[in-house]
Amino acid sequence: MNASIVVGLDGSTESTAAAHWAAREALLRDLPLNLVHAADWSSPLGVPATGTAAGREWAEALLRDAVDELRNMHAGLEVRAQSIDGRPAASLAIAAASATMLVLGSRGLGTLTGFVLGSVGMAVIRATEQPVILIRAHEEVLPHAASRHTDRDMVVGVDIGGPCDEVLDFAFEEASRRGCTLRAVLTWTLPPLVGYGAAYDPSLHEQIADSMTVGLDDRLQPWRDTFPSVDVVARAPVGHAAEQLLAAGAEAGLVVVGRRIRQSSVGAHIGPVAHAVLHHSRAPVAVIAHR
Repeated sequence: MNASIVVGLDGSTESTAAAHWAAREALLRDLPLNLVHAADWSSPLGVPATGTAAGREWAEALLRDAVDELRNMHAGLEVRAQSIDGRPAASLAIAAASATMLVLGSRGLGTLTGFVLGSVGMAVIRATEQPVILIRAHEEVLPHAASRHTDRDMVVGVDIGGPCDEVLDFAFEEASRRGCTLRAVLTWTLPPLVGYGAAYDPSLHEQIADSMTVGLDDRLQPWRDTFPSVDVVARAPVGHAAEQLLAAGAEAGLVVVGRRIRQSSVGAHIGPVAHAVLHHSRAPVAVIAHR
């Protein structure tokens, strides 16, 4: 692996926030930062069309200014920059293939361009198995934001019914590196016939809740043993997974969710929980691919 952090840069406010978040993460990991601009990227309004001399000059100026700004604001950071000809999703996936992680700006729900850089972001998530981190435009870029990068808790969604080792590996390693609390969330729902009518039994609800809590603790134990310094708060609330993760991660420094790697060329290649969290989370979101 070519140890580095790759960030996609297109001149938008979101990608600028992503670059500064990635710079803080690169310093935390003692890694170089690689800024990548894809020549075919749909640029912000008022930017020269890609493929033209003016467009190429704009891209070169964008990267040059970004490198200078990041070096000035993040002392000791090693920054590289490259402009790649080709479609942005493929270009970013190629650039990230041997990197530690890929960081992208995310516009969120309710904008004209959709979410996660629209189709570009979704295509990148499908195309790479590296961790992809999505950053909102409101993430602070000022120097004092470095403390917020590590001081805030992290949240990870846990699935005890399927594989999620890669998700927990990433979450615990990152929490250990940051020295922050890791909040592990497992959600569940009542069986269809339990919650209706007079047959509802509160004691059964409590039994299921206890069983889920024990299952979550058992699932986390190997990572607790490997990362004894990580303060872990485990919860198994009843409810919809995305809603619980969003509530737990409202003020988090990072929310970690998994996506199953699928070979089919059809579909979004991302589960409904990760999809909803990406739509609505104000916190940075890490999407971790797993089999």
